[in-house]
Amino acid sequence: MKKVDRAYGIMNILDTIYPDVHCTLNYSNPLQMLIATQLSAQCTDARVNIVTKDLFQKYSDVYAFANADIKELEQDIRSTGFYKNKAKNIIACCQRLIDTYDGNVPDTMEDLLTLAGTGRKTANLVLGDIFHKPAVVVDTHCIRLSNRLGLTSNTDPVKIEFDLKKLIPPQKQLKLCHQLVNHGRLRCNARKPDCSNCELTEYCKYYQKSFK
Repeated sequence: MKKVDRAYGIMNILDTIYPDVHCTLNYSNPLQMLIATQLSAQCTDARVNIVTKDLFQKYSDVYAFANADIKELEQDIRSTGFYKNKAKNIIACCQRLIDTYDGNVPDTMEDLLTLAGTGRKTANLVLGDIFHKPAVVVDTHCIRLSNRLGLTSNTDPVKIEFDLKKLIPPQKQLKLCHQLVNHGRLRCNARKPDCSNCELTEYCKYYQKSFK
């Protein structure tokens, strides 16, 4: 089966299972999305949402974050893990937003990647969910599922991003990534995937190798 046919078959099934998907991080503006995504590195979205509920009230705009006391900010985000590095990056990121972008979150990959703490995963999520541009968000779920489903043989996130861009129409890219997150949580666990109840077994190379 050609990879593009495999991709369309997978998308059709996921559309029936998860017709309405969205980012599970809570935010109300581009800056909050950017910071929440930075905090989500090596942390669950559920934990980040608990932290940002108070965080976004305490630091109401880019200037508040840029001028934050780093020790205080570290404690505010401590439970998300790697809090020292995250606090340093958030302050530096917001200072650059003020100095270079008039306090606004930029809407291009090139500009977003100049911000501290912002890699391609974070940039793509901002581009897709905030600015509604084509975006492939490669997180741990996307890496695991795209390999198991035979959409890529790469493990490097950047290579996976470009592999999927070749297969998935631009208007469907972000939705598919959110669907993969949902399916990764519901069915395709890293250690014990629920293959017996999975709707994608006909396209899954992992299943066919393990159970046939």
